[in-house]
Amino acid sequence: MTSGVAGRYAAALFDLAKEAGQLDAVQQDLADLKRLIGESADLAELVRSPLFSRDEQTRAIGAVLDKAGAQDLTRRFLTVVAKNRRLFALRGMIDAYAALLAADRGEMTAEVISAQPLTAGQTEELRDTLSAQLSRKIQINATVDPSLLGGLVVRVGSRMIDNSLRTKLSNMQLAMKGIG
Repeated sequence: MTSGVAGRYAAALFDLAKEAGQLDAVQQDLADLKRLIGESADLAELVRSPLFSRDEQTRAIGAVLDKAGAQDLTRRFLTVVAKNRRLFALRGMIDAYAALLAADRGEMTAEVISAQPLTAGQTEELRDTLSAQLSRKIQINATVDPSLLGGLVVRVGSRMIDNSLRTKLSNMQLAMKGIG
């Protein structure tokens, strides 16, 4: 969980946030930043491209965090990440931090991919069902992939449940090939 550059940085941030009593605040900052990176091609390029100088990356990530109203701890940490030229691993750091936080709370994270965005009711029902099945508190990390056509793909730990229409159609196609 904490191997590699992203894991080491995430573990350091987790320790700092725990010591400061800001685990949830930092998690919210990181979730907001991840969302912003997903929404902005320019920000995603800034984070991943080695063509930007250390100073450009540091100033830009600082401006984004200021505009987003991030906690001081989050800003200081990401300034160090930018100065150390490690922004390329930021998404991994965010995911590793979330995993550390969940493990600390005795939770599991379910990666849920759906063809359309889940409603709050659907998310809650899925969370309740998975919690009952696994006897643990479940956090849902939902993403959308229209190529699924319908249904869900759920990953919890090493378990995967693929109940997507795309997979069902693919299985039917393979079965039909076997007949003729």
